Amino acid sequence: MDNILYREIKIEELNIKLFSKFDRHQDVKKCWRKIDGEWVLKDIAFVEVWDEEEYEYLVKCLINTIKTGGSVYGAFKNDYLIGFASLENEKFGTENQYLQLSSIHTSFESRGYGVGKKLFNIMIDEARKRNAKKMYISAHSSEESQAFYKKIDCKEAAEYNKKLVELEPCDCQLEYELF
Repeated sequence: MDNILYREIKIEELNIKLFSKFDRHQDVKKCWRKIDGEWVLKDIAFVEVWDEEEYEYLVKCLINTIKTGGSVYGAFKNDYLIGFASLENEKFGTENQYLQLSSIHTSFESRGYGVGKKLFNIMIDEARKRNAKKMYISAHSSEESQAFYKKIDCKEAAEYNKKLVELEPCDCQLEYELF
């Protein structure tokens, strides 16, 4: 995909209008679940489409990320947002080794062109600048989402963040080693 601009998103840009052409659509057929200590791919089908209320909540979260010292980056094509990722600034884990990749999404029509991978690499650089040893991802459990993370060498987290597990009990808890 040509002519994509990757850049940091400033707090004053974060509003519902920024997401006016962003299509968070996912037709899920299968999801991963941990059953008796083993990962199993289950037939769990649903369609996920964000509505205005979810985008408004997202905007509040991303503003909070920036206000607390984190980073939000976007991928833009023809001045429209086609992907974004956010990294929190609060370290956690038994050795304060983790920083959370709190979001990474590519608009439906732009998937499969490397936008997510490029945003992930930008977040790696941001996490390294903050001297984290690992990036932590509480990731959607869909077969497609997990295939993306596996392809970029994410592994099951050595330590689970209990707060994130409670917020999204069906998510897969992953990590990416930075060094």
